[in-house]
Amino acid sequence: MKAKVVAAGLLTGALCVFLNEDAALAQADVPPTVERDPNWDAVSSISMMIGVGSVALMPRVYYSSPDATVGWKARWHVSSLVPTLGLTGLTLLVDGPIRNAIQSPKEGCTLDDTLQRPPDGDGCESFGGPSTHAFASWGATGAGMGIFLVDMFEYSDGDFNVPSMLGNVALPLTASIMSSVSRSADGRGIGPEGTGQVVAGALPGFAVGMLLGVGYAMLQEPDCGYGGYIFCW
Repeated sequence: MKAKVVAAGLLTGALCVFLNEDAALAQADVPPTVERDPNWDAVSSISMMIGVGSVALMPRVYYSSPDATVGWKARWHVSSLVPTLGLTGLTLLVDGPIRNAIQSPKEGCTLDDTLQRPPDGDGCESFGGPSTHAFASWGATGAGMGIFLVDMFEYSDGDFNVPSMLGNVALPLTASIMSSVSRSADGRGIGPEGTGQVVAGALPGFAVGMLLGVGYAMLQEPDCGYGGYIFCW
């Protein structure tokens, strides 16, 4: 009788050990879920769109030369889509091939998580750097600043225009700062991206945007060149 009790106890103990090992292995196979605050992601996206939209919709503002009607003029150019589309294409390039080549995991994720884990909504299914939000928002700020400076010094004899500065520089700059801060913010859990990843997107974005803005403004005069129309085709 004692032998049966001992045997049953040993069998029960072995079964418990086996089940515990299986549970531990199962837990090891399931990567932890990263809790992220979706509010910060939404704020960064809205801020980015505000900054890009401000530069894209702002007219070219310049002080008319003495051989025409003297005064501040505003002209909307269809050609302004060129730097906007160029910046959009470069942002998509950063979001795809460049980020996949650099392979910088997001905060709270590992390289294996991003490479092997199927999309499950925890934020580890894609790489985090360089930040495409920072690249796009600071690219818009650079483009707007480039256009503003060229219009002021090249076409307005250095005269300063407040509305142009607000629409091309102040608003995009504020939106860029807000977008960058919210991308790396830590709310309920972990921010969408790390501070280093945001900086890695912001610096080249601003430089590229500035080159696009200056190049476009130098090649395209703000005046329509015909009549007194405010829309230039």
